[in-house]
Amino acid sequence: MKEISDILKAYSIANAIGKKTALATVVKVEGSSYRQPGARMLVTEDGQLTGAISGGCLEGDALRKALLAINQQQNKLITYDTSNEDDVEFGVQLGCNGIVHILFEYIDEAVVNNPIDLLQQLETERKDAVVVTLYSVNRKVAQPGTVLFYRDGNSQSQNNSYDALFNDASKVLTDKASIIKKIELQSIAYEALIEYVAPPVALIVAGAGNDVKPLVDMASLLGWEVTVADGRATHATAPRFPKAKNVYIAKPQELIDNVVVDRQTFFVLMTHNYKYDLALLKLLLETDCNYIGILGPKTKLQRMFNDLADEGITLTDKQLNSIYGPIGLDIGAETSEEIAVSVVAEIKGVMSGKLGTSLKYKQDKIHTATLVV
Repeated sequence: MKEISDILKAYSIANAIGKKTALATVVKVEGSSYRQPGARMLVTEDGQLTGAISGGCLEGDALRKALLAINQQQNKLITYDTSNEDDVEFGVQLGCNGIVHILFEYIDEAVVNNPIDLLQQLETERKDAVVVTLYSVNRKVAQPGTVLFYRDGNSQSQNNSYDALFNDASKVLTDKASIIKKIELQSIAYEALIEYVAPPVALIVAGAGNDVKPLVDMASLLGWEVTVADGRATHATAPRFPKAKNVYIAKPQELIDNVVVDRQTFFVLMTHNYKYDLALLKLLLETDCNYIGILGPKTKLQRMFNDLADEGITLTDKQLNSIYGPIGLDIGAETSEEIAVSVVAEIKGVMSGKLGTSLKYKQDKIHTATLVV
């Protein structure tokens, strides 16, 4: 979501000064690739790039293809075969051993529900959504591009001919997993990247001490929306946390009342105030939050459990599974910066359903392939 947000900001700036743009989207990958379907890059007519479609090896040629799409005002599908070792530019240097299909779309501001219009809908609400990008490997066929946005049973599209994608978009939204599907529209064979897009990660940090600063900085670098809250007016100030989206002087109940708790919301309790952390933990146990990280040793966590038991609160397995204490991955972290790395990595692992082990020992592919149906 961060990449899309950066692209939307860059487009707004470019459009305001009259620059023409094109959007490059990875629509399909066969084999291995640095970026997966759904990766995007905005290109302006003067060569400015926002986002990425590879590790850097394809961007040079992609810039030329995007400028061609801008000049011709026409969408284009380009295929890069990085598995060909005889291809000095793409094979040997990259070594990814994959075939990457990239769609280049000219952005015409005059077209209603153009690709940027549809992507902008992602920021109107903090809810899951689906974006559909339609293309054909037959280069003699016109490339429709980003044609449909779907959320909560409602859709926006470039025209009614894409309503046939409605049911597939609905299923992807339910399954929360992107797919690539072969379809036929008006007797023409296409493939559709039906992409599930989750809302931005919301990191809620209870605590405004100096050790919170590197955590806020690292999380914001990933595009996470960070909220900092503390009961101390001297600590919970915006100037101390310039990269946080929100900074609240708040008691536990006030904090809960000011945030939305959904499956993309992650809490970190690090106030160094036992009573504050315990009170907030009690409130969070009544929500569907699937990550509650608690800074401190196991003895602190056990004390919390004991105090909850004394109040007649028995934790369910689901609640216990949502509590991560001591917080963070075991990487030998000591300093605030190292602890921040450990915490951010653990949250990312929980979010992705990964254990956070070294890729050295991974037997299968690094990336989960987008299902082709």
